[in-house]
Amino acid sequence: MLKKNFFAIIFFLSLSSCIQQVTKTDFQTKTSSLYKYLIYLPEQYDSNSRKKWPLIIYLHGKSLCGSDLNNLKRYGIPFYIDRGMQFKAVVASPQCPSGKNWTTENWFEPLFKELTEKYHIDTSRIYLTGMSMGGFGAWYLAIKYPHRFAAVVPLCGGGKPQLVCAMKDVPVWVFHGNKDEQVPIQRSEEMVKALKKCGGSPKFTVLRGQGHDIHRTYSDERIYRWMYRQKLR
Repeated sequence: MLKKNFFAIIFFLSLSSCIQQVTKTDFQTKTSSLYKYLIYLPEQYDSNSRKKWPLIIYLHGKSLCGSDLNNLKRYGIPFYIDRGMQFKAVVASPQCPSGKNWTTENWFEPLFKELTEKYHIDTSRIYLTGMSMGGFGAWYLAIKYPHRFAAVVPLCGGGKPQLVCAMKDVPVWVFHGNKDEQVPIQRSEEMVKALKKCGGSPKFTVLRGQGHDIHRTYSDERIYRWMYRQKLR
């Protein structure tokens, strides 16, 4: 029986990529000179329909940097999709190359352009999330492009609290384990405190007794129900 939920492997190149139609029944490999990504399409997604879908952009942690997209399925949202979890959104999971991080170069704008041009995306319902290095990336992108995101969910990350006022109007739900020894919970606490000082209203969930590996948070449907309720005004 064909697996209904899938990852299509796509490589993207700003404006000059020649990318074929993605089907719902297999993996496809494309050529690129920039970042690669996995794409998930909901079961009811129809390329011939005018219906627009929310988009979730997921950023992985440092251990998954490289060139093998299959590694992204080791944890986080791709892990759960690979095991049959369904989403009411298109999900894009880019892969950061080795030796770089999510703030190294401008990978986001060409990815955003390609996703919104190729797929039926509701641009008022674009959600950003990431874990560890991806959590830092989520804070960074939300500060740089606050007008792009309807909601942001950083896990065990951090950023520059002196810049966070730029995203004070973006709904944020932060998660961090209070036993995290790799990225101390203070990195999230200072971001949340700065946001509140600016007039923001972030949600902050402290995962008691948990360390750095909190990827199981992505199995909690309540996060996505909260995401889907957020919309750009």
